[in-house]
Amino acid sequence: MNCPSSSCCGVSPPVLANPRGEFAAGCSTRTTQKAHFFGSRPSSQIIYSPTSSHLSRRAVIALAGKQSWDIGRFAKTLFFFNGPPNPLKIVESIMSSITASAPTEAPKKAETSDLVLVTGATGGVGRRVVDVLRKKGVPVRVLVRNAEKARTMLGPDVDLIIGDVTKGDTLDPKYFKGIKKVINAVSVIVGPKEGDTPDRQKYSQGIKFFEPEIKGPSPEMVEYLGMQNLINAVKESVGLSEGKLLFGFKANLCGKFVWGALDDVVMGGVSESAFQIQPTGSETGEATGLFKGTVSTSNNGGFTSIRTKNFTVPEDLSAYDGVELRVKGDGRRYKLIIRTSYEWDTIGYTASFDTTKGEWQSVRIPFSSLIPVFRARTATDAPPFDASNITALQLMFSKFEYDGKLNPTFAEGQFELPFSSIKAYISEPITPRFIHVSSAGVTRPERPGLDLSKQPPAVRMNKELGSILTYKLKA
Repeated sequence: MNCPSSSCCGVSPPVLANPRGEFAAGCSTRTTQKAHFFGSRPSSQIIYSPTSSHLSRRAVIALAGKQSWDIGRFAKTLFFFNGPPNPLKIVESIMSSITASAPTEAPKKAETSDLVLVTGATGGVGRRVVDVLRKKGVPVRVLVRNAEKARTMLGPDVDLIIGDVTKGDTLDPKYFKGIKKVINAVSVIVGPKEGDTPDRQKYSQGIKFFEPEIKGPSPEMVEYLGMQNLINAVKESVGLSEGKLLFGFKANLCGKFVWGALDDVVMGGVSESAFQIQPTGSETGEATGLFKGTVSTSNNGGFTSIRTKNFTVPEDLSAYDGVELRVKGDGRRYKLIIRTSYEWDTIGYTASFDTTKGEWQSVRIPFSSLIPVFRARTATDAPPFDASNITALQLMFSKFEYDGKLNPTFAEGQFELPFSSIKAYISEPITPRFIHVSSAGVTRPERPGLDLSKQPPAVRMNKELGSILTYKLKA
């Protein structure tokens, strides 16, 4: 609409939101104006006629048969998740909503990685491991101290990381992103006291005995402390068999995420929900989280949800196969939405799950089942789900499924969904993710009554070689 003068509306016409989630500008003259809803719903007529630039006591007026829209709760929701309002971002969001076109490309599936890391890859055992994996067509990355030596031995195109297990600060976890399995062939270097050839012919010939000694860092540094450094560097990439707890009370992780309500008030609705803590609500009488509220279809609404604020650092769950929720069902169908972007109004990777009334149950949602969804419609041009960059989680109870379909278990009124934990899981069968290649003789030095004269040199000379087998066993 056009404003005839600055005296009519001040610097700019105030923007009001009606109970249907639409926007209109105010002028002192009576005007009939179409207010456009940012979505597929047809526009509707609203009439307003404030006599000055001052808002009336009820800035939002219920249409016939509609409930008044709580613009204050709408503002609080935006502020909670986004901080102080940025006018430029609001305008950009509105314009993108108006001009967005329907996607046409087929959805892409998330890619999986079978990348194996081999440490100690330039040693005798490590080279053999790399060779076997390559012949099987398995992608390999190697951890070495000397890049030139590695390229000479393993080829100029070898995928490598430069690092030293004895120096934890050289093993940045970001170098290991995408690695699903590790074969550790790192070993302390043992060689003849009198020296050896560059390719260690004396050490590897296996016939003539040469008096050995430790070359370089001690067995304690390489075998024991080095193992700890390596595990700390790769544990987020390879994952833990028991899973990774994201939310729960037993591990005191209830405060890790900050939850807030995100209801249909953002589109003019009146549904309302909250996240609460029940001190004795779990199946064992301990504390549990609670998603509860009242859902209504008034004002074309029909959904409630709780969403975490964006994580300060994205969660890397690429080592896992999905997310498991421990919930007490009420017979309704809910949604889990996983966000991979810090943007407010963007695609969420979504899965619906059914619950059994009155029963505690574990609900597993494989990452492969997630659907990219934007405003209840499948986003067919969305990028693949990236489990290494999870920025927020959301639980939702909605009238809507996807692409116009309805939730068959939906009913207006009150609801409750207690949930005691959310964790990432690895699917069964769980195969080894970290394999350590060591000596078969590590237990021998501690055997009572052992005749050392009949043992191999490494066993006989364990102490002389810096307790090499003792630290291999500790590792």
